[in-house]
Amino acid sequence: MSDAARTVPLDAVHRALGATMTAFGGWDMPVRYGSDLAEHHAVRERAGLFDVSHMGRVEIAGSGAPDALDAMLVSRVRDLEVGRSRYTMLCDEAGGVIDDLIVTRLEDRFLLIVNAANTDAALAVLREGCATHGADVVHRAGHVLLALQGPAAAHVLAAASAADLDDGAADATKLRPFRAVATRVAGVATVVARTGYTGEDGFEIACDDAAGGRRVWDALLAAGTASGLLPCGLAARDTLRLEAGLPLHGHELGPELGPFETGFARIVHLDDAREFHGRAALERVATDGPVRRIVGLIAEGRRAPRAGYTVLDGERAVGTITSGAPSPTLGVPIALAAVDASVAAAGTVLHVDVRGTRVPARVVALPFVLPAARRAAARSAD
Repeated sequence: MSDAARTVPLDAVHRALGATMTAFGGWDMPVRYGSDLAEHHAVRERAGLFDVSHMGRVEIAGSGAPDALDAMLVSRVRDLEVGRSRYTMLCDEAGGVIDDLIVTRLEDRFLLIVNAANTDAALAVLREGCATHGADVVHRAGHVLLALQGPAAAHVLAAASAADLDDGAADATKLRPFRAVATRVAGVATVVARTGYTGEDGFEIACDDAAGGRRVWDALLAAGTASGLLPCGLAARDTLRLEAGLPLHGHELGPELGPFETGFARIVHLDDAREFHGRAALERVATDGPVRRIVGLIAEGRRAPRAGYTVLDGERAVGTITSGAPSPTLGVPIALAAVDASVAAAGTVLHVDVRGTRVPARVVALPFVLPAARRAAARSAD
C-alpha cells in the first residue's frame, strides 16, 4: 500500500479474510480473496459481495437542490420521483465527462454515488453549482457501500433482512431496477438500491458508518452461505463490467469520450430549454454524430487485447483498445475500443496490434454477456 492510499472502514475485515489488496483510485482495496475466476463465476451463477466503499457518497439537500442538479447533470432530476435512481453524467463545458454517477431521490435529499478517483473533482463542481442555487452539499466520509450482486442476490438479501421485515421494514427485494428505499438490513439503517456494476441483478447497500457496515457485511455473508455467495474483489468486478459492456471512467469515458461516443445518448436530456454543463457541445455531437464510438470486440486466438493497443482497419489506425481481458464466461478474448465511427458497425472485422502481432477482431453488439435471467430465457426459447 502506498503512503497516500486510504483504507475503507472494513479494511481489517478484508485482510482477515485473506484478501489481496491493491491501490485503486487512491484507496487500498481488495483485488481478490481467492480465485478471480471463482469470484467472477459466483456472481454470474449465484451471488457475490463487494465492498465498494471507496466510491464517494454525496448528498444534496435544500429547496435549491433540484435546480442545482438540473444545471449540472446531463439528465433532468426535477422529474425524478422519490425512490427512483438514474444513471447520469457530470460534464464540463466541452462535453467531456468529469464523472458518471448514479443519483437517487430520497424524501429529503438527493444521494449521489460518484467514482472514487473523481470524488474531489466532482465535489468541486457540485459545491460551486449548489452554492449558486442555495443547496447544501454533504460528503459522507467514512460510509460503507456494499454491492450484493448475482441471480441469488434477492434471496440472500431477504434472508439477511428476515427479522427486519418481520418488524415492518421496507422489503428492498421487491424493488424494480433503479429504484431505492430507506430500510433496515440486519437491524442497520440503510439505503438500498437495485443497482450495480456487474450486468447481473443485485443491490447496492449504503450504511452510514463502519459499525453498521460490518454488521450488514457479516449478515449477508452468513445468509449467502447456502447460496454459494463469495466475497469478491476488484478483479472480478472489472471482468464482470467488461462482459456487460459497461464503461469505466478513464477508459471508456473522459475528456474526449462522452455519452454519445459511449452509447448513452438516451441519458442526455435535450428536449427542453434547461441549461446544463456542456449542453452546447453535446448538442453539436447529437446533431453531427460522434467521430468515434465505443464498440465491443471479440478477438481470435488466446491473447487478449489490452488498454492502449492500436486497432487497425487494413494498414490504417482507426482506434485504441480502452479495456480488454479474457472473458471468463465466454472463454474468448474480449475488449472495448474507441474506434472511428466509420468502422463501428457490428460484424466489421478489424485487427488489433497485440505486441507486434495483428490479431483479427470482430465488432459485436454489446453486452458481450446477458444477465442470468435473460440467458435462461434465451435457452428456454431455443
